Amino acid sequence: MSKKMEDFVVQSYQKEENMMILVFAQWCINHDLDPESLYLKAYPDQAENQALKDALALTVPKEEAGEVPDETLLGVLSLFGNDDLAFIVTQEIARRGEKKK
Repeated sequence: MSKKMEDFVVQSYQKEENMMILVFAQWCINHDLDPESLYLKAYPDQAENQALKDALALTVPKEEAGEVPDETLLGVLSLFGNDDLAFIVTQEIARRGEKKK
């Protein structure tokens, strides 16, 4: 693979990963959850995550945001192998379900 092609693949992956992080952050905002604390529960060794901070700057208030379905977020996290974060998200979804009862 040429260096140019390799760089393109890496850049494409990073853009998609940033979109995944934005979807996660907006989902958290939409459900009155703190994205940084949830992320830290999943990845305690990554306290300073610049990509998450960048994504938070792009989120909008939940009143202005479109819905981010739980299944969409879990699917996107799965695509990127973020099983630990998906587990934490699943716990929050279950907690939300218990509150409704």
